[in-house]
Amino acid sequence: MLIGYARVSTTGQHLEAQIEALKAAGCEKIYEEKHSGFDRHRPALEQMLKDTAESDTLIVTSLDRLARSTHDLFDITSKLEANGVPFRSLREPWADSSSTMGKFLLTVFTGLSELERNLIKERTEEGRISAQKRGVKFGRKNKLTPHQQQQVRSMLRSGQSIRGIARHFNVGVATIDRIKKTTPLSK
Repeated sequence: MLIGYARVSTTGQHLEAQIEALKAAGCEKIYEEKHSGFDRHRPALEQMLKDTAESDTLIVTSLDRLARSTHDLFDITSKLEANGVPFRSLREPWADSSSTMGKFLLTVFTGLSELERNLIKERTEEGRISAQKRGVKFGRKNKLTPHQQQQVRSMLRSGQSIRGIARHFNVGVATIDRIKKTTPLSK
């Protein structure tokens, strides 16, 4: 069975043109979605991936309706391939996993996807190291100022309960417990 997938990003956009093209291509069932393509976990897409079987072929009007990155495209088409489901794009005729050339081109995209992921990882790591050298702190900001943390240490040394201190500063018990772990109790 030919299965169609149609997606627009916002509720102000319309699916009609895609649905018409998919029906003209012979799709008997069409999954429709109004959801951003940047979100890889879209409800209709996930359902379509679960529902398709070996006797089906997935058709989209354009690759950008299915995925916004080569990584996502590879991930989605890999899942389809694992289920024995070929994939075709109407706008990009080379994107046809049922043909030898289409499989080859999707393999090339797989390599590009891996390259893209590795480059992003390298740039992210370089940026993180550069930021650390400039003194940028990562992670959550402290709930308590250094002065308040010193007050917590004094209160802990005087024997006050963690729960009572947490209530006093209007923070969670875990915040006080983290300070306690770095506090020598005798001073």
